[in-house]
Amino acid sequence: MSLATTLQSFPRHPLLFGPSPVHPLERLTRHLGGPALWAKREDCNSGVAYGGNKTRKLEYLVADALAQGCDTLVSVGGVQSNHTRQVAAVAARAGLKCVLIQESWVQWPDSVYDKVGNILISRLAGADVRLVRAGFGIGVKESWERAVREVEEAGGTPYAIPAGASEHRLGGLGFAGWAAELAEQERRLGVYFDTIVVCSVTGSTQAGMVAGFAALAEDAEAAEVAGAAGAEVGAAWGARPRRVIGVDASAEPARTREQTLRIARGTAGLIGVRRKIEDADVELDERYHAGTYGIPDEATLDAMRLAARTEGMVTDPVYEGKSMAGLIDLVRRGEIGADSTVLYAHLGGQPALNAYSALFD
Repeated sequence: MSLATTLQSFPRHPLLFGPSPVHPLERLTRHLGGPALWAKREDCNSGVAYGGNKTRKLEYLVADALAQGCDTLVSVGGVQSNHTRQVAAVAARAGLKCVLIQESWVQWPDSVYDKVGNILISRLAGADVRLVRAGFGIGVKESWERAVREVEEAGGTPYAIPAGASEHRLGGLGFAGWAAELAEQERRLGVYFDTIVVCSVTGSTQAGMVAGFAALAEDAEAAEVAGAAGAEVGAAWGARPRRVIGVDASAEPARTREQTLRIARGTAGLIGVRRKIEDADVELDERYHAGTYGIPDEATLDAMRLAARTEGMVTDPVYEGKSMAGLIDLVRRGEIGADSTVLYAHLGGQPALNAYSALFD
């Protein structure tokens, strides 16, 4: 059974416009003078509160919540969490209530940090937003588990969504589907991306890609054995060797690597991948997290400026600015060769810029 067919067996609540757009970064490519650079834009993937990579994941989680008769989505993140903003908006779109635990993951001095950007949108969407003093962590949080119990005690039926929608059985499906979607776009565009650069923190975005590309490789092998053509060409197109480079923005890379690998293996099992996902399948670059989750360094800010001033492409200081810094430096160092064709996976997150305005006075 092909990856596309397998994914159709999981209920999905449609939230996306369709395939997220892919386009060349021509001016950034010329500026860096290295490989051909493109972007695939999860920040443009939905009309639900600016979309983003979590919206793609939530298609599967919300379908599961509705099937179980749940009435309240309960999730957790930092004060400026892109994930919780998407959970709040998706809950509104699906007619569900929403409780959000917003923990103090980032010690940032801006006086409006807890009033603007992502958290403002969550409040606008009607979520019950609860500010909690607790530090950064990508795993299961006690504050979130307590909120789930409180919904139950009040007579509600909660659906628990962990940080980043990652530590969830279905958390990797969205980006396994992204891999299949990309393979079809490559076939249509006549381009092949041998290197993909993606920000990684809670892990399920990169994990879904790893599992999805493994499934596509097996689809291609099966098609070759069967002598199939036509529709199977898309699978074969996506099965050539490629790197998925995760750029760590957690500043806890050992934890991120372990969690990404675990989610990749779980997702691979769900979608029927036969081979074992090996440790080497998860490539995580630790050089660009700037030392602390949620706080940018000068390399991050320089990368944000360069992306905006060459392409008009806006990135944020927490996630995409750091992965863009990684992309730029990897090209400049020659660690991504000049003969490569590189895809930057833009995961969204621009609303958080409002909470960091002092950086750009």
